[in-house]
Amino acid sequence: MSENNLLEMNLDEDQLGKVQIAPEVIEVIAGIAASEVEGIAEMRGNFAADVAERFGKKNHRKGVKVDVSDEGITIDVYCVIEFGLSIPKVSTAVQENIRQTLLNMTALTINEINIHVVGIQFDTKSAEAEVDQEM
Repeated sequence: MSENNLLEMNLDEDQLGKVQIAPEVIEVIAGIAASEVEGIAEMRGNFAADVAERFGKKNHRKGVKVDVSDEGITIDVYCVIEFGLSIPKVSTAVQENIRQTLLNMTALTINEINIHVVGIQFDTKSAEAEVDQEM
């Protein structure tokens, strides 16, 4: 991994050296922070991540893409939201949780956190219970 991909934390002047953080670490932190928000049913990754997870390997980076450019750090989050909840409220909660968690853990400020809702998860058990009650 080249040093150009690493992010440097801004520490106090009496620091002992520099601290660098790989973008993959930011992806893991953002993925866990997004998953913690109530209303997020699951994170959506690519096909390889889905296959690896089926074999028992938990991928905390799943559904998160970090882009580091001259303009700053941009995070894209791909998630599935539970049916019946306000998409804007859940999305704002995800953005705030990611921003606060990254600020607390890394002292990095994020330029953008983009939420991509790629699906809605229906609770099939409660839907079946409602149908049974109607009969």
